[in-house]
Amino acid sequence: MPASTAPRSDLTGWTRSPFTGGGLTYDCFEKGTGPGVVLIPEIPGITPEVLGLAEHLVDSGFTVVVPSPFGEPGRSATPASTLGVVAKLCVSAEFRAFAVNAHRPVTDFLRAVAADLAARTPGKGVGVIGMCFTGGFALAAAIDDTVRASVLSQPAVPFPLGRARKLAPGPVSTAEFDRIAARAAVGEVCALGLRFSEDGSVPRARFETLKRRLGDAFEVIELDSSPGNSGGFGPHAHSVLTNEVREVPGHPALAARDRTVQFLRDRLTPAGTGEQT
Repeated sequence: MPASTAPRSDLTGWTRSPFTGGGLTYDCFEKGTGPGVVLIPEIPGITPEVLGLAEHLVDSGFTVVVPSPFGEPGRSATPASTLGVVAKLCVSAEFRAFAVNAHRPVTDFLRAVAADLAARTPGKGVGVIGMCFTGGFALAAAIDDTVRASVLSQPAVPFPLGRARKLAPGPVSTAEFDRIAARAAVGEVCALGLRFSEDGSVPRARFETLKRRLGDAFEVIELDSSPGNSGGFGPHAHSVLTNEVREVPGHPALAARDRTVQFLRDRLTPAGTGEQT
């Protein structure tokens, strides 16, 4: 893969099977050995760039499950495919893109995927990564004890239209957020949040809300995308862990991906092999 492009991969070697949880059924793709990580794709679905991240996680020693709740798995993103998926998700009762202080049915599905993976992989639980539209769902899944690490990469839901949505912690109800904060307070779960500094779809206020409530259990990585930034990111830089990664030493998005892997290792590695709590 040229260093000038984001890492990409395909579905070769991935096991595809339907999974039912929370009254919903979607296909899931699985590969790897080691502690479990649920990787929720970003819009428009399981693209080659999402698979590039998934393969990197597999190579880093994780069992990875990638649910496919939208889009065509393995297909490259196009303007048409992206707009088509966005249009469907905006009116989806499972995702509730605009709601504040509300439970999302797809959260129950993701919690079931995480619980199933945790039951058959080593460690004290699993990690969940969400990106873009699904970014906040990585936190929502942490209601359950099986989730030990949540990675919120550019979490864009609820869509930040108006002050209340910009301040909202994510696709969770107040009761759900209370439960997650209580778990964080006693060290049962930690979260990592990633965003670009100029990304208006992921308001800084959302991260400030999360930081106020979760405290030291919420680590923030903000990459500079302001004009003339040293990383060479454009004004619309968004996908921290996929499209913007370049496998060049010192590249800021590559460093963010490296930190994500280490964060997952620290939280999920079985006791006696270097786990940090």
